[in-house]
Amino acid sequence: NIFFELNKAELDHRSFSEIDRLAKLMMDNPKMKIEIDGHTDNQGSDAYNLQLSDGRVQSVIAYLKEQKVDSDRLIGKGWGEQKPVESNDTPEGRAQNRRVEFTILEN
Repeated sequence: NIFFELNKAELDHRSFSEIDRLAKLMMDNPKMKIEIDGHTDNQGSDAYNLQLSDGRVQSVIAYLKEQKVDSDRLIGKGWGEQKPVESNDTPEGRAQNRRVEFTILEN
């Protein structure tokens, strides 16, 4: 439940509760490592979207570090528009594609 406005990499205040739950989970499980994948819609160039998705990942990583999660437990990758979950033909679909996903690598 981490979504972004068009052309934005900054976390929306509505995202904090979700990331706070992740930070608590990681603090409760000190060996847990995660991958953070950033995604965009298809508006803009491929290069711009890769940069934007990486910026979204870095925003999440910075917030988790502020919550005292060690950076060596966080791996991030920006995918740009390469992995949509919805059609980019509608505003609603594009909004769903502007997201960050988490994968547990080690627990």
